[in-house]
Amino acid sequence: MSSIRQPEQRVAVIIDTQNLYHSAKNLHKCKVNFAAVLSAAVGGRKLIRAACYVVNTESGEEQPFFEALEKIGIEIKTKDLQIFYGGAKKADWDVGMAVDAIKIAPKVDAIVLATGDGDFIPLVEYIKSQGCQVEGITFGRSASSKFKEAVDDFIDMDEDPSTFLIGYRNNKRKHNKLSALQKQIQKATKSKK
Repeated sequence: MSSIRQPEQRVAVIIDTQNLYHSAKNLHKCKVNFAAVLSAAVGGRKLIRAACYVVNTESGEEQPFFEALEKIGIEIKTKDLQIFYGGAKKADWDVGMAVDAIKIAPKVDAIVLATGDGDFIPLVEYIKSQGCQVEGITFGRSASSKFKEAVDDFIDMDEDPSTFLIGYRNNKRKHNKLSALQKQIQKATKSKK
């Protein structure tokens, strides 16, 4: 990966909200700190545009989340959840994200895709062929390895979950305490024999 990061670079950030949300929930049972994601993605450069692609639910419970994103400077792109005959549901933003990335690429020096979805590899290759740098940021364990190889730079949020997750607790401390307790129990059990 060969990435150039300079303060004068113009950057756009395209956030696959569903991808980050489900990765954080499944891997860490936490919520994403989108302000930290945006800050790391921009990396001290000039933010031209940040867009988050989200789905409206039937209940509308996501409104406070949308407001929080807007407060940190992220534009909200919404799409209604489609419910098909038989109960199947669909809410896919991949094409919309790709079109927006292609539209903005000539106006910026770098596009950061906050996703690990391998479906975006053709987009990455196309944007790079147009002379725009493409970077990725997401949880490495849930990211496509081909996607990570395709981008110019990749920020693995799994390397610093306490920064990128809300309510993250380091489970290593619990494990170390448990190990110490287990050793004490084993020692006590052996001494009784």
